[in-house]
Amino acid sequence: MRTVLITGANRGIGLEFVRQYALDGWRVLACTRDPLTSNELNQLASQFSDEIQICALDVDKHEQIEQLSKELSAEKIDLLINNAGTYPVARNTSFHQVDYNAWADAFRVNTMAPFKMVDAFYSQIASSQLKKIVTITSKMGSVADNRSGGSYVYRSSKSAVNIVMKSLAIDLESKGIIVALLHPGWVRTDMGGPNALISTEKSVSGMRHVIDALIHTDTGKFFAFDGQIIPW
Repeated sequence: MRTVLITGANRGIGLEFVRQYALDGWRVLACTRDPLTSNELNQLASQFSDEIQICALDVDKHEQIEQLSKELSAEKIDLLINNAGTYPVARNTSFHQVDYNAWADAFRVNTMAPFKMVDAFYSQIASSQLKKIVTITSKMGSVADNRSGGSYVYRSSKSAVNIVMKSLAIDLESKGIIVALLHPGWVRTDMGGPNALISTEKSVSGMRHVIDALIHTDTGKFFAFDGQIIPW
């Protein structure tokens, strides 16, 4: 049985990743800040009791990441999906309106936490068969694609995680580990809003197809959910 570890698994894209991988018979380590209030995730876990294990994890707390790695030290993690993220409030989008404390919070969650996850779970990933790391990012982090400006906090945190993962792709290549970045599209979630263009089912099924097809020459690349390469 292949194993996937998913952060931010309690709702939206993360929850749909859990559902689809469990349906396919994967062992799913589903991470959420508060398991007791993650009602939909708990319902899924009751349906797939042999596949899903819920893990308490706040990715903003490095000590929790380290503790979870110790608890899961015997696991072979074929796929790590860094899905947990934060989208700052609207007032952080415009010049003169940025909340610098919120900016620091966004970097901790969107940029530093994915790196810490790789750092903490490196051994479990390296000992697996697939050896894949995927970080859910955004096209808003692409410098080449930025034609509208604004969104300083979110854009910069996603640009930063993109370059972090690119460096990891280079540094881990000799270990046979594949690192990729995925843009999920504009998805109808709490973060994406009701006017977004695609469903979580379509986004996740597309990203899973990309993940399944990843080979070593793809390490360090930035893909959209439909497989298209996104410019940096």
